[in-house]
Amino acid sequence: MKPAQERTMTSPGHTHVSDPNSSDCRAVSGILARIGDKWSVLIIARLGEGPRRFNEIKRMIGGISQRMLTLTLRNLERDGLVSRTVTPTVPPRVDYALTDLGRDLLIPVTGLSQWAIRHQPCIMAARAQFDASEAAVTPHQERVSAG
Repeated sequence: MKPAQERTMTSPGHTHVSDPNSSDCRAVSGILARIGDKWSVLIIARLGEGPRRFNEIKRMIGGISQRMLTLTLRNLERDGLVSRTVTPTVPPRVDYALTDLGRDLLIPVTGLSQWAIRHQPCIMAARAQFDASEAAVTPHQERVSAG
């Protein structure tokens, strides 16, 4: 195993989809960043159960602020994954639902979620083992993060 300072980490911006200088790579990176965001994944999963009102989504997703939910829903709507329907009542009723494109995305998101749930114990054990080996290598030094 390489010492900690010799290891390198990759970031999503360095993932090669095609020519690294092409606009296609940057466009795909932007899309993956949006749909890979933790809030987007959770919102898409919840809307996969059916249309929801704003406060329903907020209650279902613990820890998300009103501002972050608003921004995430707006971005998902902009990307064509979520539709927003306003019903003119008093007060106005606003429902959010997955579009056809969003429902298509639900398939891999569900698979990824199931994979994460199934492998959580293995990942937690790997993290603990990694952290223990890092602590043994540099017990009195503060490790500098690569990101």
